[in-house]
Amino acid sequence: MTARQAFGAEFVGAAGFLNSPTYGLPPRFLTGALRDCLGAWEAGSLDAASFDPPVRDARAGYATLVGVPVESVAMGGSTSALLGLVAAAIPDGSRGATLAGEFTSTTFPFAAQAGRGVSLTELSADELVETAGDYDFVTVSLVQSATGALLEADALRARVAGTGTLTIIDVTQAVGWKLLDLGWADVTVASAYKWLLAPRGTAFLSVSERMARSMTPHTANWYAGDRPWEAIYGLPLRLAADARRFDTSPAWFSALGAGLTLPWLAALDRAAVEAHTVGLADTLRGELGLPPHPSAIVSLPSDGNGDAAGRLQRAGIRASVRAGAVRVGFHLYNTADDVSRLLAALA
Repeated sequence: MTARQAFGAEFVGAAGFLNSPTYGLPPRFLTGALRDCLGAWEAGSLDAASFDPPVRDARAGYATLVGVPVESVAMGGSTSALLGLVAAAIPDGSRGATLAGEFTSTTFPFAAQAGRGVSLTELSADELVETAGDYDFVTVSLVQSATGALLEADALRARVAGTGTLTIIDVTQAVGWKLLDLGWADVTVASAYKWLLAPRGTAFLSVSERMARSMTPHTANWYAGDRPWEAIYGLPLRLAADARRFDTSPAWFSALGAGLTLPWLAALDRAAVEAHTVGLADTLRGELGLPPHPSAIVSLPSDGNGDAAGRLQRAGIRASVRAGAVRVGFHLYNTADDVSRLLAALA
């Protein structure tokens, strides 16, 4: 494969790859570092403490990308595992709202609290924003996984201002391509293996002070210690004072990747990245007669014979099928050639 240059990095498999909502492509600087790390593992010269700087750098990168304080950011293995800590802190009998058809990693941790009287109601996007202040909590994705639909975040912020509503926002399908400023939200969460281009196995959570005060670090471990390498053996409990107390021990290779890609993405002109990705998506929408939408994800209308996915595959277009439609996503490594190739396959 011929490598494609994008925003100063090289990506080997980018041509025809429109599947970033499923997993992102690693830049070559990441795969090279992983090969070196695997070589050290194979040789028995791997140093466990060498993964601490990547964890630190990834945490700082996430904070910058989302617009939250770095001391509010915790690291875990997946979106649902981190949201499980949040869901366990929701008071008995709380009423929550979400979107109909929401990704279940964003809802199941809260639905599983039904035995404590916690309820979760599915609403349309307009209904959720309009009535958010009437609920004890809202858990929702900023960008919908299946369709790319974008939540009106500013309107939601205005509706919950001055209320006791906890706002829990999954940014997995937004962070990495969209310019974000979510310091007002009580919780943000994202898995790093999609638009953040890291290996699967690392996720990040930010929590407001009021949310953190109510949470118990149910997964407490040595890495969540105030000084992790001095918290390996024995009591008493000695956890970090900030959100690191919710950390789990890092998945080494995934943490290494996140420590490279998140700071790199955070250092880019993020407005330019968003303009590039949404511009490609809107070019496709225009060619297909769809209205413009500020999202890098496009859900393609059915062609009536159910063979669109097969035609794309035969044309070398890598995409996915979600909610009965072909879903494509445009990241920073995509170009107008990918749009043309996709349109030719659909013609």
